Amino acid sequence: MNEASALRKSIPLSRKEIEMAKYRKLGRTSDQRKALLRSQVTALLYHGKIVTTEAKAKEVQKIVEGIIALAVKEKDNFEMVKVSAKVPVKGKDGKRVKEVVDGKKVTKFETVEKEIKKDLPSRLHARRQMLKVLYPVVEVPTAIAGKKKNTKEVDLVAQIFDEVAPKYISRNGGYTRIIKIGLRKGDAAMEVVLELV
Repeated sequence: MNEASALRKSIPLSRKEIEMAKYRKLGRTSDQRKALLRSQVTALLYHGKIVTTEAKAKEVQKIVEGIIALAVKEKDNFEMVKVSAKVPVKGKDGKRVKEVVDGKKVTKFETVEKEIKKDLPSRLHARRQMLKVLYPVVEVPTAIAGKKKNTKEVDLVAQIFDEVAPKYISRNGGYTRIIKIGLRKGDAAMEVVLELV
């Protein structure tokens, strides 16, 4: 062993050498990268699969695996509660029924008993952790695309708890798979399909 290597071993490593990269930067600023990953995670959980580059897929895969693991853990952590709610009365044509009270037209309401799922504290925390990552999803009927009428917001977190998590109860991780489909024509980046197993 020569003098230079002995000296090198005694000197502590630089900060760069100590800190390894914990994630890929994907050639973007932090806010752009977070927005990109959030949108791809939301798309993957809503549609079941996405086509993207290999580097992006590996980053998205980490996030999705964590979300599904959280959903599997908290899947049955709720209680059913009866609540009463005031609901407007609707006529044959689907419009609200009005009645005259003190000379003014007001909507007529009726009280309805409903049974709803109430999240226990740990499931509520898990739901909020997921909502920090997922974007809101709005479903638009194809017949009236581009119009706001009859659009509805999808409760993606409830969908994950009710439909996705039960499929993976017997699995310990590995909820997604990456399948290579070849090089992209424009920049020769490796394209992959990232899908839920």
